[in-house]
Amino acid sequence: MLYTSAEAAKLLKKLNEEKFSLEHNEDQSSTFNAAITEDIEMARPAYNYAETQAAITELDGKIRKVKHAINTFNLTHEIPGFGMTIDQALIYIPQLSARKSRLASMKERLPRERDSIKPGGVIEYIYANYDVNEAKEDYYKVTDELAELQTALDVLNNSVKFEIEI
Repeated sequence: MLYTSAEAAKLLKKLNEEKFSLEHNEDQSSTFNAAITEDIEMARPAYNYAETQAAITELDGKIRKVKHAINTFNLTHEIPGFGMTIDQALIYIPQLSARKSRLASMKERLPRERDSIKPGGVIEYIYANYDVNEAKEDYYKVTDELAELQTALDVLNNSVKFEIEI
């Protein structure tokens, strides 16, 4: 079946939720308490070990296939206009975000800021050891590049389909 990356991510989430539910139900019903005076068969919850293990194994296989298809798609599809594959962009986006964060504080700094008054009335200043305007320009460039890359990635993830056989 054909999926976009966004659809595949939703499918993966659904499969993981199904597996979690199965494992949770197994945790709840694979053992039980009964009083010595109770009829054990009446207290026994419905649980089939073999069926549960088979269902979990089947879900694990489907999860592997979906993750592999997504990874293959990310490794082989280039983001138009950026000269990098999706997997490279997924590394680059956090790098850009970290750079944007560093530049955000640098662009707000004054070239010279009063720091403190030391004993004897000496006023100390903190001086920017860089061009604050250059930091502002770089901040806006990084902000624009990040937005453009995220938008291009969103378009790709919601438009290009690939095969997943599950």
